[in-house]
Amino acid sequence: MIDTPDAGGPPSAEDGTVHEGSREGSQEGSLRGLFVRPDFVRVWLVGAFAGSIHWLEILATSVVVFDITGSPLSVALVMTFRALPLVLFGAVMGDVAERVSRKLLLISGFAVLIASSLVLATLALSGALQVWHIALGGFVSGTVFSMEFPVRRMLLGEYAGVDRVGRAMSLDSVTRNATRVLGPALGGFLLEWIGIQGTYLLAVVFYMISVLLAARLQIGPIRAIEQGRNVLANVIDGFRYIAASRKIIGTLMITVVMNIWGFAYVSMVPVLGREDLGLSAFPIGLLMSSEGAGALMGALAAALISRPAYFSKIYLYGAALFFVAILFFSLSDWYALSLVVLLIGGVGLAGFTTMQATLIFLEAAPEVRGRVMGAISVSIGTGPIGILHVGALANWLGAANAITIISIEGMIALLITALVWPEVR
Repeated sequence: MIDTPDAGGPPSAEDGTVHEGSREGSQEGSLRGLFVRPDFVRVWLVGAFAGSIHWLEILATSVVVFDITGSPLSVALVMTFRALPLVLFGAVMGDVAERVSRKLLLISGFAVLIASSLVLATLALSGALQVWHIALGGFVSGTVFSMEFPVRRMLLGEYAGVDRVGRAMSLDSVTRNATRVLGPALGGFLLEWIGIQGTYLLAVVFYMISVLLAARLQIGPIRAIEQGRNVLANVIDGFRYIAASRKIIGTLMITVVMNIWGFAYVSMVPVLGREDLGLSAFPIGLLMSSEGAGALMGALAAALISRPAYFSKIYLYGAALFFVAILFFSLSDWYALSLVVLLIGGVGLAGFTTMQATLIFLEAAPEVRGRVMGAISVSIGTGPIGILHVGALANWLGAANAITIISIEGMIALLITALVWPEVR
């Protein structure tokens, strides 16, 4: 995994595994201890640039597809193409992350996204961009991010060391939630004043920066034992390991609940904003950004004060608060109240997103972390079920009623999960 890192980097063993971390003082468990590690900072910044474009594209493409088709279900279908690769490729990508240079994976993935964004920008500038082009671009993006999720989070944990993994994942959550503030607001601005081509051209710039950052990472040799094994056998072994841990299963089940019934509401925000609130692209972007602002505040609090004893509770109750918030959002017909409710929901979301990778990283043995992280991608990949569900409901009952229904279903599913797997409590 990690060879001899830059000064201040984590120690490594000859087989590439990171030692379980030293306890050399308070700095080792602090945020400051992370920022003296250049490779950690590079991986963290890659997440910042990639996350900004992720949320920017979701807002811009959803608005454009709805404006073209007038159909909530069409918006949901395009979002499904973006999320589908996670469930199709997530488990395999987790194994690939243990076999192939992670530096090469990141560089190759972002290079593909540069090419895809350039093609889409050219189509938009020429006036030839169609819904199926947007859907295909979303599928390409989702495929790359099904790899990015396990690769980048494994690197974050390894560069940080076990003593600092909670802080590292919290910091990453802070950054990703900051991109939830920046991305939709910037996407709405670009869409309103420049057009969808502005979104794709900015994506090219951000992905180029990500390639440059990834190119400077210090990555050591891959474990020989992983190189020589069959991919399918490796993936099966990973699922057997997961099946033996009730804590990991419960953690993944909460991820499934959030992705089927929670995050699906995002695809309907542009629809609700257009139909129920009568908003243009930029105010819709601000509406989506308000959730990110709340998540940013919650993630900052988690990064500064969270303790291992509370990780599971933060994860579970954060998810519960998020569902309550989107329920109230669906009932609101006042723009200012909607902003406040989503801000509160973002705080709950931060608890979930901060602890998701943290709990898995700490629970999984080092030799199977890639595959277990890949299982998170698979769990996230269940999102298309929820997106199609909410899209069909919105076509039938309207976007607001659809969000009301999925939020109630989600709260029931979360309660069942907490009862069946009490370890998550």
